[in-house]
Amino acid sequence: MAQLSYRRHRFPAEIIQHAIWLYLRFTLSYREVEELLAKRGLDVSYETVRRSVLEIRPADRTQATARPPTPNPPCQ
Repeated sequence: MAQLSYRRHRFPAEIIQHAIWLYLRFTLSYREVEELLAKRGLDVSYETVRRSVLEIRPADRTQATARPPTPNPPCQ
């Protein structure tokens, strides 16, 4: 897969990826992601989160929504 480019973005790639991960992994609304980032001291509007998700989502979706493997039940 081609490397994603974050050129011309206001926020660093880590913040953008974290916002997309929150939105996709926990099925939060854009405003809920905005509030979570605000609690961490980041002034990001929900519209910025929405644009980032729409722009980067197709390439990043499978990685963001991947669930950790569940443990197998013990053998009896």
